[in-house]
Amino acid sequence: MVPTARSSAARALAVAALLLAATLGARAADNKPYVMKISTATVGEAQHQFAKDYAAAIEKDSGGRIKTEIYPASQLGPVQQQAEGVQFGAIQCQIVPPEFLAGIDERFELLTAPALVTSIEGGQRLAANPAVSKLMLSLGADKGLHGVALFMVAPSVIVSRKPLGHLTDFTGMKIRIFASQFQRVAMQRLGAVPKPMTLGEVLPALQDNALDGAVSAMTVLNSMQFVRVSKYVTEIDQPAIFGIAEISKKWYDTLPPDLQQIVDRDATAAAAALNPRAIDFNAKARQAWTASGGQLISLPPDEQTAMLRTLASVGADVSKTKPQLAAAYKIIIDAAK
Repeated sequence: MVPTARSSAARALAVAALLLAATLGARAADNKPYVMKISTATVGEAQHQFAKDYAAAIEKDSGGRIKTEIYPASQLGPVQQQAEGVQFGAIQCQIVPPEFLAGIDERFELLTAPALVTSIEGGQRLAANPAVSKLMLSLGADKGLHGVALFMVAPSVIVSRKPLGHLTDFTGMKIRIFASQFQRVAMQRLGAVPKPMTLGEVLPALQDNALDGAVSAMTVLNSMQFVRVSKYVTEIDQPAIFGIAEISKKWYDTLPPDLQQIVDRDATAAAAALNPRAIDFNAKARQAWTASGGQLISLPPDEQTAMLRTLASVGADVSKTKPQLAAAYKIIIDAAK
């Protein structure tokens, strides 16, 4: 049968309609927002604030092409589970103290070496140091992570069931630490028994007398109402607690270049903007702790100095037998000096 002019025209119209539908479908797919889940173990403190600031900036600067969702207080699981989610793309961003990622690369725990800094401002300068930032944000790049921001969270304190007012009081105390060999060795030098735990495990362990105390940040203790269980906080200020923002590389690689630039740029800006707020968070947390009936304790000045002297060599001693770790620690310590 010979095609008529009418049937050929109809066929051409059908093909054009199919092409148009495919084009419109592709454009609709391109316009579909990228979902960015941002996860953190904490709530109501500097890391959570970074998440909120970062999320707001990304939505604004992407014109809504990236839709953010924030999940604080370990809503998406313990920190290790969150890290795995980021590696495999189920979670797009995790904000966490870097030492909790030491299972991916042990160099993540370098910043938990004691005596690196003795103030929040010193920690902020260290986090902003180009060599330190470049090192820390590059870790895990071959294991599914894309680091975008590093910032100071708070000095460490120890919350305890009984007062720790002198170095001798640490002897035999079961103290929760972050998952870090630097913190383990530091606590052992103080005579304590280190117990690595995630944040979600700490409060129940204190309630059950499985722990005598725990290393944490004043802001976390206050926002999570630890005063109901343990009212004593000793402000040893060591080690510094930092936060790192890690993006899923699997997800990041799906973004067009302009959105990748926004994800990177807004993280840097949010970290810088957080610095004065982190200082304010810590000051208000101290005030709120005592207002709630908690007690703040400082070691006598000579004992604080003796403690720093005892802990100063922990970083070098732990890293010296591991060439890769030692080389990275040298970058950190040179910047700290």
